[in-house]
Amino acid sequence: SRLFDWKPLDSYDLSDRTIVITGGTSGLGYAAAEEFAKLGATLVIVARTPEKTETAVADLIAATANDRINGELADLSDLDQVRAATERIKASHPSIDVLIHNAGALLPERRESPDGTEITTQVMVASPFLMTSLLLDPLRAAAPGRVITMSSGGMYTSGLTVSGLQMDESSYNGAQQYARAKRAQVVLNEMWADRIPKEEIVFHAMHPGWADTPGVDAGIPGFGRLMGPLLRSPEQGADTLVWLTADDSVEQSTGLFWHDRAVRSTHKLKSTERTDTAARREALWTWCEQHTGVSPEL
Repeated sequence: SRLFDWKPLDSYDLSDRTIVITGGTSGLGYAAAEEFAKLGATLVIVARTPEKTETAVADLIAATANDRINGELADLSDLDQVRAATERIKASHPSIDVLIHNAGALLPERRESPDGTEITTQVMVASPFLMTSLLLDPLRAAAPGRVITMSSGGMYTSGLTVSGLQMDESSYNGAQQYARAKRAQVVLNEMWADRIPKEEIVFHAMHPGWADTPGVDAGIPGFGRLMGPLLRSPEQGADTLVWLTADDSVEQSTGLFWHDRAVRSTHKLKSTERTDTAARREALWTWCEQHTGVSPEL
C-alpha cells in the first residue's frame, strides 16, 4: 500500500449498497464485514452457527453504529439449506450490489455433506454456483452487480480436474483438496464472466496472501507458528476484497484474478496450465449444473 499509494478504504461510501457475504463471522470474512459496516453498507452475513452469527452481527452493530446488518443461517455443506437461505435473501433484497463467496473449508480428514459430497467441494464449488445462479436477478437489478470469490494462492499448486475434484478416502490430503476446489473456483469465475455481460454482472476472483486466521490455524496446524510475522493480519488480507467491492474501476473488467489490488496470472506452472482445457471447463460447468439441479438463466 505504501509503494503504490492505494486509496484508503475509509474514503469509500457504501451506504447505498447491499452486500451478501458468506463466512463473515471470523477471519478474513469478519474483517471485511467490519469494514463494509463502517462504510455504511447494508450487510447480510451468511453463516452456519446461530450463536456465532448472532454474536458477529451484534458486535458489528456495536462497533460501527450501523444497524443495517443481518445474519442468515445456512450450512453451505447442505444444498437444501443454501437454497432456502438464498430464497429468503432474494425475497428481502430485490437488488443486491455485491455477492461475496468467502466461506471455505480446509479439513485434515475427508468429511461428507448430507448428500454424500466431499465437504470442501460442496462449500467452495457447489454452493457458490448455486447461490450465484439463484441470485442472478437481484444482482442484475444492481446494474451491474458484482460477484467476488475469495480464492487462494494455494490454487497455483493444482490443475483443473473434474473427475478428481473430490478426493477419495485413500488419497485424501486436506491442503490438496482445498487447492483443487480453489482452482475450480477461479475457472468458474472466468466462465461466469464469459456467459454474462459485464454491463449486467461483473465477476472477479482474488487471493488474499497468507493471513493469520482461524481457518489457517485449524486446517494447517503449526503453520502460524512457522510463518510467524510473515503472515498478514485479517484486515490486511481482506483489503483487496473490500477494494473490489467498493471501487468503481473494477466494473470496467470482468473475469479477472486479483492480488494486492492488481490483476495476476491464474497459472504459475506449465503443468497446471495444460490441464485448463475447454473440455474440462465444460465438464466442470456441467457437473455444477447436475449437482445443484440448477441451470442458470444466462
